[in-house]
Amino acid sequence: MTGSHPYLVVIATISTLVSPLSCQNVSSGETGTKLNGSAVDFDSFREHFHRMYEVNGEEFNRRHLNFQNATKRHAYLNSLSTAPQSAKYGINRFSDLSQKEFRGLYLRASADRAPLFSGLKTEGLPAKFDWRDKAVVAPVQNQQACGSCWAFSVVGAMQSVHAIGGSPLAQLSVQQVLDCSFQNHGCNGGSPFRALTWLKQTRVKLVPQSEYSYKAETGICHFFSQSHAGVAVKNFTAHDFSGQEEAMMGQLVEHGPLAAIVDAVSWQDYLGGIIQHHCSSQWSNHAVLVVGYNTTGDIPYWIVQNSWGTTWGNEGYVYIKIGGNVCGIADSVAAVFL
Repeated sequence: MTGSHPYLVVIATISTLVSPLSCQNVSSGETGTKLNGSAVDFDSFREHFHRMYEVNGEEFNRRHLNFQNATKRHAYLNSLSTAPQSAKYGINRFSDLSQKEFRGLYLRASADRAPLFSGLKTEGLPAKFDWRDKAVVAPVQNQQACGSCWAFSVVGAMQSVHAIGGSPLAQLSVQQVLDCSFQNHGCNGGSPFRALTWLKQTRVKLVPQSEYSYKAETGICHFFSQSHAGVAVKNFTAHDFSGQEEAMMGQLVEHGPLAAIVDAVSWQDYLGGIIQHHCSSQWSNHAVLVVGYNTTGDIPYWIVQNSWGTTWGNEGYVYIKIGGNVCGIADSVAAVFL
């Protein structure tokens, strides 16, 4: 991706931070509270997150500068998020990364253009719906320092749809997709749509994670015989639901959790709450799994599973306002059929 990201430009302007371009719950809110109070300093951050760099060494000074820049960003982001349920931004485990480092490590998804959705809206949708309530969503995973979000979103959708069809919920191998989806680039990034196209065309069966464990690095593809048990993709749909998020709600209810590609630059600093600002569309860089929605409160929101572990955000989840295509949540959305 080239050009200047609008979020980065705004932050550079506001906090005099020059940001180059760059795939934790309100319980991490507990972390945020401890580290964002009057006693906040770099020492307590290093102690809390077990950072071992040598005091006053080159890396220490660089990380300290990143940390100081992060606190400036948080002040700006929180100044615009004043409603009670609004997103909160603060210190988390990414706070000593520059924005360029964060993008390079975690935001490695690419989006292939999806056609505008032209189907009918589903009538009579419930006011709230969450596939987790039906015990068909696997626990939050942690991609670690590997740009594998594209694979996690695809595998998350597959294992949920498999469980919705009546099979026991089982975690499938993300590493198998990472190693074998030849049109993608492993830990250096990829596209959920290209991964789904590969799965559909080859009819490769994903094996359980217990048979092909996650390594957080790209490895050599392991092949299994056609008789080996696993889960294969029959088909998938990919659409742009911008301006039609109610139709996207219908797809979620009818077909299961959806793989979506979003702009997650501001998520480096997210602690919890509903994101309503600081997120652009058309700058896709991260893949996630949309598992539900809630329209009963003042701010309707999507419930989105991320792959950065349970200590990030709302126990590994992020809430994004419905309407306005916040974070580009509706730009590129895939439903899986097994």
